[in-house]
Amino acid sequence: MYKPVSVVPPLASRPHDHSHCVSHALAEAETICARQGLRLTALRKRVLELVWQSHKPLGAYDILGVLSEQDGRRAAPPTVYRALDFLLENGLVHRIASLNAFVGCSHPAHAHHSQFLICRNCNAAVELEQTAISDAIVRGAKDVGFTVESQTVEIVGLCAGCQGSK
Repeated sequence: MYKPVSVVPPLASRPHDHSHCVSHALAEAETICARQGLRLTALRKRVLELVWQSHKPLGAYDILGVLSEQDGRRAAPPTVYRALDFLLENGLVHRIASLNAFVGCSHPAHAHHSQFLICRNCNAAVELEQTAISDAIVRGAKDVGFTVESQTVEIVGLCAGCQGSK
């Protein structure tokens, strides 16, 4: 069983090489797709790249806008949604339900439950993978006769950068 290493994830407010985040995510996606015999088309790869452009969740219409403006593509909304569905189904992105937006998955090589810290000021989102939280949810659900099929926990607050600017 995979046990995540306890690492402090980079926050948008912390200085880090963000281009490394993007290139690492794309390389990992290519490896995963090749291993599973999946087709990472140019559009799917570009959508994944756009999702990883910042640590802020990005909506489908935001992605569509960038594709039109920067790439000159005339992509229709269903095309972007199909690309996002592929990325979701294969664990390469997560959907932040409260924002109806998407963020890149920090741990796409294995299935997992995530918790997200979402800054209410700058909208930065950081994925945590705390098995103790996931296990507590499953135990609590089991105690009341409920079977958990999926879980994504969203925690809203202020990131370190926004706390410092207040």
